[in-house]
Amino acid sequence: MSKSNFFEDFSLGQKIVHAVPRTISAGDASLYLALTGDRRPLFCSQTFASHLGYEDMPVNDMLVFHVAFGKTVQDISLNAIANLGYADVRFIKPVFLGDTIRCESTVIGIKENSSKKNGIVYVQSIAYNQYNEHVLCWQRWVMIPKSNQDAQVADSFVPEIRDFVDPKSISVGSNIVIKNFDFGSTGSSKRWSDYDVGQTIDHTHGITIDDATHTMAANLYQNNARVHFDAYLMGQTAFKKRLVYGGHIISLCNVIGFQGMENALNIVAINSGIHCNPSFAGDTIYAKTIILEKNNMQGRTDLGLLRLRLVGIKNQKPSSLQSIMQENSTTHYRDNVVLDLDYTVTIPKGN
Repeated sequence: MSKSNFFEDFSLGQKIVHAVPRTISAGDASLYLALTGDRRPLFCSQTFASHLGYEDMPVNDMLVFHVAFGKTVQDISLNAIANLGYADVRFIKPVFLGDTIRCESTVIGIKENSSKKNGIVYVQSIAYNQYNEHVLCWQRWVMIPKSNQDAQVADSFVPEIRDFVDPKSISVGSNIVIKNFDFGSTGSSKRWSDYDVGQTIDHTHGITIDDATHTMAANLYQNNARVHFDAYLMGQTAFKKRLVYGGHIISLCNVIGFQGMENALNIVAINSGIHCNPSFAGDTIYAKTIILEKNNMQGRTDLGLLRLRLVGIKNQKPSSLQSIMQENSTTHYRDNVVLDLDYTVTIPKGN
């Protein structure tokens, strides 16, 4: 197997076709439920999905993202020091059980750090289904070490990263019939009109991470980054132990956020995302949601868009966290803030 790439192996405009396509099975979907406890009926109730007009029960948006992301790890971030952030993530087309996902990436930016020991690589990745249809695309940037400290890196370009996905570019299939939405199945009657911009929801449920589940989750996504699996390697770092895959933190926070956001139907975009601090086995994850924007959806009067800020917190109740950022700072997060995710969901408008 390839040793994967170090910083000096990347070049601006480089195209990478990732190996190991993945057919997503019912077993994958069930294991994702077991590892996260996700309770959204759309992804665990065939009846709920069919009443809305879906041809089959779709695969959880986050599972699709993680599986697609996992395809890119071997070539892009196997040797990474840190996965720094995401932007312009677009969920374009639903994925169903039995669909096969493959991915390609393009290097859109390279920046060597001042230490000359490592640098940041920016990539644009696209996931396709078996019909070569785009189902998902995203940008991310990763800090990667050099293999040869003396290697010269000619390219240097930092791409423009969009702040958010334009709501006008977001759509869902015309076959989705929201008048059949079963509010009894979600346990909540809240609709788009029941939320206010600036509103904060402190989710009270916490999830404690253990070694077995975060390891199994990374295996489910075929994410083989060493920082998540190699305890001997990580024991020689400042962390002294394995890191939890940041995508698993996203999933846990998203699951925790079900409380208070029960009728959010689909994640249609991740506008930006930052893994603010590392998480480890033994940490307990909590979350809070802040309503950033409310938007109409082009061509739909029955569905609205909510732009949300999902903040992941470790080992502290969200209601007691008064500030996300460190005192007198707009760029440095408090040590127990592990995730800052700006994303957009669809939700019924109703009456």
